[in-house]
Amino acid sequence: MSRIGKKPVDLPSGVTASVSGQTIEVKGPKGVHSFTATDDVTLTLEDNTISVTPRGKSKRARQQWGMSRTVVANLVQGVSEGFKKELEINGVGYRAQMQGNTLKLSLGYSHEVNFEVPEGVTVTAPKQTEIVVEGSDSQLVGQVAANIREWRKPEPYKGKGIKYKDEYIFRKEGKKK
Repeated sequence: MSRIGKKPVDLPSGVTASVSGQTIEVKGPKGVHSFTATDDVTLTLEDNTISVTPRGKSKRARQQWGMSRTVVANLVQGVSEGFKKELEINGVGYRAQMQGNTLKLSLGYSHEVNFEVPEGVTVTAPKQTEIVVEGSDSQLVGQVAANIREWRKPEPYKGKGIKYKDEYIFRKEGKKK
């Protein structure tokens, strides 16, 4: 029995949902998102709560049960509060700045990296060494943050690179003379 799947998803005030077949559409102050569940689960909407139940006892139905409930919870959180990822830049001369819809990164390469910000996500650089990625789609926010981090991952000796704010970098000891 899925511990996550059996919990119902409560709708906060200002958020409405509609279920039609296997598709759920959630509307809130930050936008509208929809999700189509597989035929292995059933979506029901009762008294401002959405519940997900499996159809049958197959392994696939039990797998889809918890995953579908988590996706629905992410939709509700996305249209009400939104998602946010914070990145830090460590290294001498490493910096970031926004110019229009482009994030310009100086990461020690011979050229400046220009990262085009996709639709549905807002990227800000409050300081030269901080990047904040915000949006209403959890998957898109995480993917954009991962794409930015991919340009210069943190290295284990000095910790230079782009890392998540809450990430711990395991440090290695250098060569002995």
